[in-house]
Amino acid sequence: MSRSDRAAKRARHGTSRPGSTALRTVAAVTAGIVGFAIVYGVTNVELLQHSVTTRSIDDLVGGSTPTETATSSASPTATVAANPTDPKAGKDINILLIGSDSRAGKTNSKIGGYVSGMRSDTTIIMHISADRSRIDFLSIPRDMRVTIPTCSFFNGKTIRGWTGKFNVAFANGGSHGNESEGAACTMKTVQNLTGIKFDHYAVIDFAGFEKMISAVHGVPMCVPEAINDRRSGLHLKAGAQVLSGKNALAFARVRHIGDGTDLQRIKRQQELIDNLAKKVLGMNVLTSVPQLTQLLKAAGQSMTMDPKLGSFTYLAGLGYSLRNINQDNMNFMTVPWMYAGDKSGDVLATADAKIVYKRIKNDIPMNGGKSQPVATSPSPGATDGSSTSPTPVRQTQKEILAACKGA
Repeated sequence: MSRSDRAAKRARHGTSRPGSTALRTVAAVTAGIVGFAIVYGVTNVELLQHSVTTRSIDDLVGGSTPTETATSSASPTATVAANPTDPKAGKDINILLIGSDSRAGKTNSKIGGYVSGMRSDTTIIMHISADRSRIDFLSIPRDMRVTIPTCSFFNGKTIRGWTGKFNVAFANGGSHGNESEGAACTMKTVQNLTGIKFDHYAVIDFAGFEKMISAVHGVPMCVPEAINDRRSGLHLKAGAQVLSGKNALAFARVRHIGDGTDLQRIKRQQELIDNLAKKVLGMNVLTSVPQLTQLLKAAGQSMTMDPKLGSFTYLAGLGYSLRNINQDNMNFMTVPWMYAGDKSGDVLATADAKIVYKRIKNDIPMNGGKSQPVATSPSPGATDGSSTSPTPVRQTQKEILAACKGA
């Protein structure tokens, strides 16, 4: 078996038939970052700081990431201030989010079945605007054909790259079993592809996603058609319902319904994570320390990230600055794409992709639209409320379910 054949085998999940149109990808890893960055409030750092695995990948990426010194971890007895300061106020932030299908550990192996190696189930560019009024999520199709660079490992060795499916990058970097090395190769590939530089990265696995859903007692979903899939064990009725962590993960990953392509799953994943984010915002967890602590601890135990993003004091300030974001300012897109047309199942970025990349680099809404203002408190001395921005849009779980057709 040739080197390219082995790589193709590692980077599984290829598609062989055309899938759905108008696809926008959001996947499991978003839940962790949305949970961290949007709803962080006052909580006990001791319970959280040491549950996260952190490692810098700046040297592996080649110095193309920002060179700021990572914030040190908070002391075990520290607590986050009631009104924490945004450490990067006035600056936009780019975070590379990676959903790993690593089967390391009993929980991940039980969920996905044992498979050697690790691959990126989903990769998302998360852009937080400088004025903290908007968050854009741009997903990169796993089967997009890209140039994968030569990537480095912490031991100084390298692995040669080539042109192939995008998720080969994480497989190459993660071939030694280290998720940070996989993230470094993926980041290097994305930066070469888009020209976007990253401040942070985060990797979350199956178990982390399932725990996030369970921590908020399920996610409200509208299932258009009943699902009875023997292979995944997923059995859902049609209509409005609240999915448990286990069922939500299976719903996001199920392949053996419809035409069975990976691209068809993208829309389901986007809807699921969008509803999860809406529920979290609607729960006002900023005022519920016990629930917030449970949410963050659940995610942190299954995440790997850079040292700065892994510092809860840093994250608290960032999250607090986003507390009034309008949920309509959370935008989801997939890199504009088309099928390669050579029966490979690969997709290619279209010319419009360069426009989207440029907008992100210039801190412009990636979809070309306009952001709604964030909600703020009245100015000192104001009596008529004229200086107050609109109240941020929030939905309760009941309202999300009621929006389901036929509910």
